[in-house]
Amino acid sequence: MIPDWYFHCKSTAEPIGSISVTVISLFPPRLGRLFDTIVHTNHPQSYVKLYKRTESIMKAIVHKANTRGYFDHGWLQTAHTFSFADYYDPERVHFGALRVLNDDRIAPGTGFGMHAHRNMEIISIPLRGGLEHRDSMGHVSVLHKGEVQVMSAGTGVHHSESNLSKDETTEFLQIWVVPAVENVEPRYVNAPIEKLIVPNQISTIVYPYSAHHPEENEKRLWIYQRAWFSIAKLDKGKKVHYRLYNADSFGVYLFVINGAIDAESYALEKRDGIGIGDAEEFDITAREDSTVLLIEVPPVE
Repeated sequence: MIPDWYFHCKSTAEPIGSISVTVISLFPPRLGRLFDTIVHTNHPQSYVKLYKRTESIMKAIVHKANTRGYFDHGWLQTAHTFSFADYYDPERVHFGALRVLNDDRIAPGTGFGMHAHRNMEIISIPLRGGLEHRDSMGHVSVLHKGEVQVMSAGTGVHHSESNLSKDETTEFLQIWVVPAVENVEPRYVNAPIEKLIVPNQISTIVYPYSAHHPEENEKRLWIYQRAWFSIAKLDKGKKVHYRLYNADSFGVYLFVINGAIDAESYALEKRDGIGIGDAEEFDITAREDSTVLLIEVPPVE
């Protein structure tokens, strides 16, 4: 077994001067690290070789589909990954800035009446049927599968969400992210994403707001937070590799919309979720045709 510290010093006739350090990683970050740190002096005939052994194991928290907070209100069937409304679990309040991930089914001809939001980034992803949106800013639109809706509640907004169909249930995910900036002017936008999704790749569909490159904000969906939403639509047996956009991120939350995958060594089925932290990168392998949502978020300050 390699000890925590191992020194090998070559003799020198001169005092050791200033040093420079080179670090070589022998194992990928997702599996842990073993560093060889070579410390060289400024004397050509002198060196100190230092081996340091450290471990950095990927952290993961798994939320199986059947452990979510489930409620059947008749017109609404809903499953809450994190604490929401009448569901509270102190161990499942948030994952970094990711505060809400609700999996909703709205019966035909029903919906959420006008209600208020404030200082929250709200992302809606329809999975089946249509979802009519009306808000206090004057927007009226119907969101369908293949589109994504982003709303920054900011200083406050009222809106309603309805299933106008007479015979088809609407299924959609509603996700709340704690914003980096509060009390902004409320905004709403929805856009198609089907052309953005490349099969058997990780395709990013929502980005952080860019203050330095405002022209980028006109080209894509964005929110007031350093968070990235991506979709991986995978054929059975395909593997994709995710690498963090931001090394300071809290982590990445994966939600299996359909199918079955392995996230590294963790086996996940339809509607399972996993929060991955302390990993700059990881692999996802599809055990059957699958669609996976990935949400990279910062910590909550």
